[in-house]
Amino acid sequence: MSKFIDFNQSVYPFPTKPKILNPNEIAFYYKHIQSLLNKKNAVIVAHYYTSPEIQILAEKTGGCVADSLEMARFGASHPAITLIVAGVKFMGETAKILSPKKNILMPTLESQCSLDINCPEKDFIQFCNENIDRTVVVYANTSAAVKARSDWVITSSIAVDLIKYLKNLGQKIIWAPDRHLGNYIQEKTAADILCWKGTCIVHDEFKSQSLKMMKKMYPDAAVLVHPESPKDIIDIADVVGSTSQLIKAAKILPNKSIIVATDKRIFYKMQLVVPEKSLYIAPTGGAGAVCRACAHCPWMTMNSLHGILDALENGKNHQIQLNEDLIEKALIPLKRMLMFADTLKCNN
Repeated sequence: MSKFIDFNQSVYPFPTKPKILNPNEIAFYYKHIQSLLNKKNAVIVAHYYTSPEIQILAEKTGGCVADSLEMARFGASHPAITLIVAGVKFMGETAKILSPKKNILMPTLESQCSLDINCPEKDFIQFCNENIDRTVVVYANTSAAVKARSDWVITSSIAVDLIKYLKNLGQKIIWAPDRHLGNYIQEKTAADILCWKGTCIVHDEFKSQSLKMMKKMYPDAAVLVHPESPKDIIDIADVVGSTSQLIKAAKILPNKSIIVATDKRIFYKMQLVVPEKSLYIAPTGGAGAVCRACAHCPWMTMNSLHGILDALENGKNHQIQLNEDLIEKALIPLKRMLMFADTLKCNN
């Protein structure tokens, strides 16, 4: 079994954690949830950043644990009539846009995303209208309304490839909402990109000075970084990539120790892939700095087994609802994303 070393836990304060379930409570929820999934022709689609208990249940019951791109693909192609989307709200909205006839439920409708929150529809539309000569490309971490105003929706796993493609077509870009990811893409592609100024509450907190100190402590460790991180963190990285790409890198790299700068819940899946390796969370504080998210999205934490059970029993309070006009408009850039991703997959 890989050794999981939580550097922040021993050095820096964490926010209040949700109630930890004992084995009997977990077994109770598993039994009742599995029964209702079968009864209601439902399946769980979970993100890597949800709790291990949710990830285990999703895979045990024929669901999926993945990044946002693969979640979208899985949900759209699965025959279940109800999708339980364990993640943050934009993921539930994306599932509804791609599968408008399906019943999309979430453990809680309050699970927001800092990138989504910091890119409000009205302000973003005005920003686009002031730069009408640019192609609008938005990250998946946005509301359905923002997606509807875009020309393309993309995830971090295909972002660089898509912007290279658009640059070769001679297009200038509006990128939203994550400025760190936008700056990373601009540096990799030399495209003409005008960035929105949002950041992810988790990735924005990683600190380069503390990471350099940690690297001195573990000089043989590889550093894996999500591109939503600040440039000074990316500059230290051995590998920069999406969640699925970081998990793949952990397996491929020869290093026996790995430092990872992304949400710490990725370690559940990563441990399964590389049980022989030591995994370290990159520091989110130090040198006078403190953390708020502390390497875990506070909204992802809101997903729970209790919430999944309640969604299956009382669906109306957990249902994603979007009007048909919004779905129709947002579907266009989402379909472009999936078609482009499929083309990349075939070519690779």
